[in-house]
Amino acid sequence: MSGSDEDDPRVAGLRTAVSRLRRELAAHPAEFPDRAIAEDELAALAAMTTDGAPEIPRLRRSLLLIAGAIGSVSALSRGLSEVRDAVELFGGPGRG
Repeated sequence: MSGSDEDDPRVAGLRTAVSRLRRELAAHPAEFPDRAIAEDELAALAAMTTDGAPEIPRLRRSLLLIAGAIGSVSALSRGLSEVRDAVELFGGPGRG
């Protein structure tokens, strides 16, 4: 492993989870008030996985916004959990 971000399995896992949830959200037929927020934040997360090492505070903010936007849509809960798990691999909550 060369140490580059491309070799980081956490980044690859996050990229996969985000891609899956974006597809699930795009296929979800129901509209809901915060759908655009979820779509925007998922796009931001996807960009973070291609632009080098993601900033952990930004990952967490995006995750909170996505969870708030789609948290009550049960059909998307598995995908949301996968994204949350992928973000958690970058470290525990910041204290400080």
